[in-house]
Amino acid sequence: FNALLKTLEEPPEWVVFILCTTESHKIPATIASRCQQFAFRSVDFPELIERMRWICGQEGISADEETLAALAQAGEGSVRDSLSALDQAIACCGSELRAEDVRALLGMFSLDSLEKVSGALAASDPAAMLDVVAELERSGHNLQHFCRELARYFRNLLVARIAGAATRLIAASAQERQRLAESAERFAEEDLTRWLHLTLEMFREMQYSLQPRFHLELGLLRLLHAGRLSDVEQELSKLSVTAAPPPPPAKAAPMPPPAPVRSGPTPFEKNLQRRAPAPPASQAPPPAAEPAVPSSGSAKQRLLAALGDKSPMSSDGVEHAEVQDGPTEWRFVAPAEFRLAIQSPEIEAAVRRLAGRPVKIVFQAGAGGGAAVAAPPPGEPQKTAASEGEVAERALSHPDVKRFQEMFPESQVRQVRNLKESQ
Repeated sequence: FNALLKTLEEPPEWVVFILCTTESHKIPATIASRCQQFAFRSVDFPELIERMRWICGQEGISADEETLAALAQAGEGSVRDSLSALDQAIACCGSELRAEDVRALLGMFSLDSLEKVSGALAASDPAAMLDVVAELERSGHNLQHFCRELARYFRNLLVARIAGAATRLIAASAQERQRLAESAERFAEEDLTRWLHLTLEMFREMQYSLQPRFHLELGLLRLLHAGRLSDVEQELSKLSVTAAPPPPPAKAAPMPPPAPVRSGPTPFEKNLQRRAPAPPASQAPPPAAEPAVPSSGSAKQRLLAALGDKSPMSSDGVEHAEVQDGPTEWRFVAPAEFRLAIQSPEIEAAVRRLAGRPVKIVFQAGAGGGAAVAAPPPGEPQKTAASEGEVAERALSHPDVKRFQEMFPESQVRQVRNLKESQ
């Protein structure tokens, strides 16, 4: 390019330099800026086939329609690239050109190998899909090129499904068009669109993959599961649309702001305390008043009232326990993590005050009684096991739930929640 740049800067008067390329991005900017650029359109596929047929006739080369279509596909709209492919085929195969020999020489793939993928998709056969990759590996084919041809194949199927196989948008021979039309009738337009999108993503990722075979196998298996995942998304979207919107939550009365809690005396108060005279030893602080011993209610309620605010940890343990009082012992059934909270001196003293005599405290690990459940406000029906069973039965008999279970026979309904009550 350095010598070319010198020629372009000081060209002779009688020289007209013309550079034709299909890779203009490789030309340095110093060269491109000194040239007039003309972008030529790609030659149509039928015109390219006719041009190749005329050249083969002039040179005495025998090539059928499928062979000429393979050469035109290799050129991708470029006459120069198609002629280069024809030159290689003549040098390798002689004057008798066959389509399978040309494809093997140029690293192209026939419809047979591509139709194996579509057949595995139609039959939902993952083993057949993996066999396609294994056969390509044994044949020594470039897996990245196969992925590119597979994307082209899905594109042709999609176009044949939308516009028909006779459209000029498909670059293929008449025999290939007929086979594409037959294959396109087996699939829906949505499936072909989804497969084309996934194949293009797979081709882009395979360019940087160190294990192209594993990447291709994974990508082909994703094509198999793409339709099933799409059905799940559609059914879930239908469920979300048909579900009744929950009622707006009632606005609670505004709570007054909590009073500020002081962590300790201020420096000024500490200074006053140091200056104040010490109280006489006889003036002891009055003892804290013991909570009144309740005489009614369950053992758990009476014990919580007796504890008061003296020991929050012990009160929390009682909240999560089932309390059974007796003449000689009190039994607490609660989860194991509340053992220390229940076997505390505060609970022992409170039980002794309630019973009027020393009583044995027995802890038993179990489910416990749980936290106290607040009673429903007046006018609101109380939940019962029968009402919850009716809710579950009504949910399982919903048409959307039945359709979802028909799609996935092995699915199980583990829990039914009322969305209105969970708000």
